[in-house]
Order: sequence, then C-alpha cells, then structure tokens
Amino acid sequence: PGEKVQMTAKQWKTVIIKGMKEVGTYQKTFDAAINTLADTLEQRDAVFQQYVDEGCEAVVKKTSDRGAENMVKNPLLALWMELNRDALALWRDCGLTPSGLRKINEKAIKETPKKSALESALLKLV
Repeated sequence: PGEKVQMTAKQWKTVIIKGMKEVGTYQKTFDAAINTLADTLEQRDAVFQQYVDEGCEAVVKKTSDRGAENMVKNPLLALWMELNRDALALWRDCGLTPSGLRKINEKAIKETPKKSALESALLKLV
C-alpha cells in the first residue's frame, strides 16, 4: 500500500474557504458549491488512494463477456480524471482559478496600470 494522500471533505472545505477569502470571493451563498467541491475532492482523493494502493497501473486487463482479455485504461484512473475535471469546474465557479476569479471580480486580478515617464515625473513634483 502507498502513502496516504487523502483529505476529508471537512479539511477540503477549510482549504477552499480560506482560498476564497484570500482572493475575496467568499460569500455565504457559495456554501452549496463549496460543499459539493469539498465532497468531490474527497471522492477524488479516495479514488486516487485506491489507485495508489493497487499499484498505480495505468492499464489493466479486462475480460469480455466472451472471455477475451483486453488491456483498458484503469477505471480508477478514468474516474479520478473525471472527478478532477468536475472539481476544476467547481474551483472556477468559486473564483479559485484565474478565469473564475476574472468572471467574479474583474478588479481583483487587474494589474496596476504602468505610469508613463511623464506621469511619474509629474508625481515626483507633487
């Protein structure tokens, strides 16, 4: 068995809320999305832990109804990727990606506009 890599939904919720507060997107109305994201991340971590515990096999043998053996993508890896995609969409909805933050709060990620040389010189005179 591999090293434990999993966090609980409660732990994830704390991380998510902290991140949202840091970027200024946390509002109580986001709690349902936060809970869904935390649950998704807990499930993703559990699937990944099972994948690690089972030896990190990217492909596995699958026997068809007729008895033929075929190599297929490990269902655990496929599920992990699906949960990761779902989580990314929720991260975005919470403003925890650059594009998600931009949609929620355009001002939060705008860089300070550069001052022209003339403007800088005039400001020094003031």
